[in-house]
Amino acid sequence: MPSNDRCATMPVHHQLIATSPRYAIALAAIENETFARKNARAAARREVVTIPVVVHVVHHTAEQNISQEQIDSQLKVLNEDFRRANPDADQVPEVWRELAADAKLEFKLADTDPGGSPTSGVVRRETSVESFEPDHGVKYGDRGGSDAWPADRYLNMWVCQLNNALGYATFPGGPAEIDGVVILHSAFGTTGTAEAPYHGGRTATHEIGHWFNLRHIWGDDGDGCSGSDFVDDTPNQGGHNRGRPTFPKLSCDNGPNGDMFMNYMDYVEDAAMFMFTLGQAERMDAALAGPRSSFLSPQVRESMRLGTPA
Repeated sequence: MPSNDRCATMPVHHQLIATSPRYAIALAAIENETFARKNARAAARREVVTIPVVVHVVHHTAEQNISQEQIDSQLKVLNEDFRRANPDADQVPEVWRELAADAKLEFKLADTDPGGSPTSGVVRRETSVESFEPDHGVKYGDRGGSDAWPADRYLNMWVCQLNNALGYATFPGGPAEIDGVVILHSAFGTTGTAEAPYHGGRTATHEIGHWFNLRHIWGDDGDGCSGSDFVDDTPNQGGHNRGRPTFPKLSCDNGPNGDMFMNYMDYVEDAAMFMFTLGQAERMDAALAGPRSSFLSPQVRESMRLGTPA
């Protein structure tokens, strides 16, 4: 398992801000739109949105060429977690049970490729690269990876041998050719090469949360208490949590309930995370209404634009 971090999204994000003024501008516009939508109290989306997924299995060894069963196990976890149908949902502490959200998002392997031909939704690429850094190399065929499918039609998921992280994602607003999530093969799904304690499929849940514009629950300010994830119903907390904490775990004068460490956007082990909040679901809705709107049907897109139920 990686020795450094569970998630490399924020270093990747900061590097992109430093090198792409266009990305920084796009991100600011998305946040302004998200804030405006929140203030407008737009009507909740009722329709479930299904996201077509393409899984790029980039493998240097036979073991890394993960099975279809392992891929299917990951899709099952995603569909449970984003619908609040996960078997461990009853472990949410009673004080936050009413905040636990059904994000009304489902995921399926694509059945049509960019050219209109039938597909399994899985691309397999053998590579001479022994392991990839969190620098987007796995997303380019000429760097030993696999080129992205159109980011406005597919969620690209790359599975590979990844150094120094379990995974990373791109926020909305970045270049289309790198848009998507990257997951270490041994932290993907619940069978095959998946290894404890990250064998519950929650790394992909966490990273797709980022893809829908969710931030880490502690606000990415180190161990300070001044960061924000831009969501009102997640308690302020001092840094990330690891392992399997015991409730309540206090920080930042956030008693009596303490940190919401069981949130998918913390760093705890897979077996210890099992909820998104209503506020996080609203933020994902804002991403769907804005930079991810190409995944909506025209009817739902218009209803979300007007703030009427769909």
